[in-house]
Amino acid sequence: MSALPRHQRVVIALSVHILRSATARSSDTRVDVVEVRLALRCLLQHCPERWPLENFWDAAAQTNDIGRSQGVTAAFNGIVRQLRQAGRYDEVSPL
Repeated sequence: MSALPRHQRVVIALSVHILRSATARSSDTRVDVVEVRLALRCLLQHCPERWPLENFWDAAAQTNDIGRSQGVTAAFNGIVRQLRQAGRYDEVSPL
């Protein structure tokens, strides 16, 4: 993992936590809320490609429960994969 300052590791870990929580709620309700938007914005500089971040936000606003849940889950997996490949996140990121 690249040597990121502690505050950056904390921001990434908290952003992933917020998105993971939204993913868990997405089968019941829309998750296009301010904390999700902020988390996506915080991760923007750490993801080489924007598409999973944009897909997460687009899926978060869907009214169809199944479509929203599937879209958010797929986008979340894409975000985490990019972060890991860039050396910016591992499952046990220290807070």
